[in-house]
Amino acid sequence: MHPPRLLPIPLIVLAATLTSSSFGTAKPAEEAASDATPAAPAGDKKLSDKLDPVPAAKLSTDLPAATPAPAPAAAAPSENVTVNLINRLVQKGYLSQAEAADLIQQAQSDAAKAVAAKEAAALPAEPSPEEETRIAYIPDVVRNQMRDQIQQELMAQAAKEHWGTKSTANDWTSKFHPYGDVRMRYEGIIYPSGNDNTGAFTNFYAINSGNPFDASSTSNQYPPSYNVTENRSLLNLAAHFGADIMLGDGWNAGLGMGTGNTNAPLSANQTLGGSGGDFSKYSIWLDRAFISYDAGPGDGEELTFLLGRFDNPFFSSCVQWNNNLRFDGVAVRGKVNVTDTTSTFFSGGMFPVYNTDFNFASNQPTKYSSSDKWLAAGQVGIDWKINKDLNAKFAVAYYDFINISGALSKPFTPLSVNDVGSTDNTRAGYSQGGNTFMPLRDIVPTAANGYGTLYQYQYYGLASDFRDVTLTGKLEYTHFDPVRLSLLGEAIKNVAFDSSSVAARAYSNGAPGRTINTLSDFQGGDTAWFVAFEVADGTLDKYGDWKASIGYRYVESDAVVDGFTDSDFGYGGTNEQGYTLGGSFALSPAIRCGLNWMSSSEVTGPPHKTDVLWFDINAKF
Repeated sequence: MHPPRLLPIPLIVLAATLTSSSFGTAKPAEEAASDATPAAPAGDKKLSDKLDPVPAAKLSTDLPAATPAPAPAAAAPSENVTVNLINRLVQKGYLSQAEAADLIQQAQSDAAKAVAAKEAAALPAEPSPEEETRIAYIPDVVRNQMRDQIQQELMAQAAKEHWGTKSTANDWTSKFHPYGDVRMRYEGIIYPSGNDNTGAFTNFYAINSGNPFDASSTSNQYPPSYNVTENRSLLNLAAHFGADIMLGDGWNAGLGMGTGNTNAPLSANQTLGGSGGDFSKYSIWLDRAFISYDAGPGDGEELTFLLGRFDNPFFSSCVQWNNNLRFDGVAVRGKVNVTDTTSTFFSGGMFPVYNTDFNFASNQPTKYSSSDKWLAAGQVGIDWKINKDLNAKFAVAYYDFINISGALSKPFTPLSVNDVGSTDNTRAGYSQGGNTFMPLRDIVPTAANGYGTLYQYQYYGLASDFRDVTLTGKLEYTHFDPVRLSLLGEAIKNVAFDSSSVAARAYSNGAPGRTINTLSDFQGGDTAWFVAFEVADGTLDKYGDWKASIGYRYVESDAVVDGFTDSDFGYGGTNEQGYTLGGSFALSPAIRCGLNWMSSSEVTGPPHKTDVLWFDINAKF
């Protein structure tokens, strides 16, 4: 009798491996103790732990079908370590081919069970009837808390989205987009010594907006004149409020109000303590009122028509048009994309500058023909993104002021301030000083007026026509974003100006101290230019944003209409040159402060130097 044959070490390892339900993944001792498959002896398990684990999913696809081989021939190598091990045991005679086939079939069955168990564990468990019953019974306290929380969230969302009210499209309040600003300013006007104090700087606006001035040599009257010698300090308030109104189908409207000492076109400044003082109430003026239609295709292109009183539709600097100026009339504004980096834009329109009084002259039966003044204007430009850091914008404009200059009246002899000349309605409207003026009335000397020595009641009009050709450009460099560097420039030429004809019309009565304009030394001009450099960090819409700028300008007497140019530099008007320094700082998204210094002197004529300092605090909403 042969002694019992001992099972070799490799077979012990194989048995330990096959008895694992995970088939190749060693389990912790706790899990192995509770598994339904009997565990291998402890000594064998330690050996099996040294084998590389093989995932069950891999085995289920790699194991061959359990077909017994007719002879113990060498099996083809497999990618599965366990299968190769069984085949090696068959080759060495430790297992028969039938035993090997049974082992492989058992391994396949165990692997399939392991995969099925893994997939079942990944699915959510079906709740038992008992569990479904328990979920339905939420405690009252918890249910009330959930109800209150959901109710609060729904009420907040309903208030935000206007549930239970008319739809947003029909809610008229949703069509309004309000805006507003309030600005406080300290302003100091400083006149260096040496300015002419003989009355050379006549305030023609004061004359033309009131009774005519008696320019006779015996009247013992000085014409109203501008202060050019005594420093002044002012506290100014300015405020705007209004709304843009979305009417649908491309139609929009705008309405806005603003403050101001007077109805002058350029400034909303209301001097505190002004209007009679003693805490008197201040006036509110209509600042904007228009209807617009947007017929543009979108996608960055535009075609907008405007009718009424609206913001400046032109790309320009403050030398051509004051920043606060509004335009009356009809305008069109458009933009067309040419390439991905280039677009063209244009603006144009007709704007009534002055409309003759319907009853002119109102104090007599005889009426005079209208002398309406118009501005016909057009501009075309290009907006070009040169590269990712450099943008350029250039435009050329033509501004034709129709009937803007004064006209000499029919000959007559006024004997009182109530007498009217046939061209009184051609006198200049709002003016700030600097333009050349001419007398309008052709006064006939008779015995009634002392043969020209008495009752020389005069109004004054612009001596030059104005047809401005204006080139405006801006370069912006954004390589250091959010810091931006900008260069703005503008050049203006009044092509209607004729020096000899203007000098011949300019007024001088030869009386010392009463000179309106001095004919002998007239050196007026038709050219203006302006350049400014700006550095900005951000867009002043959050705390810490800032910008700073420096600029220089040169504006001859009749380059632009002085009533529509900058009202701060030189305290307004033309025939000025000099520099500006300024900066702004954002204290919050809605509050910013600013400091500016402007120093100017005359281009020609009597000495006229002005320094202006102002500090602003501006709130926008």
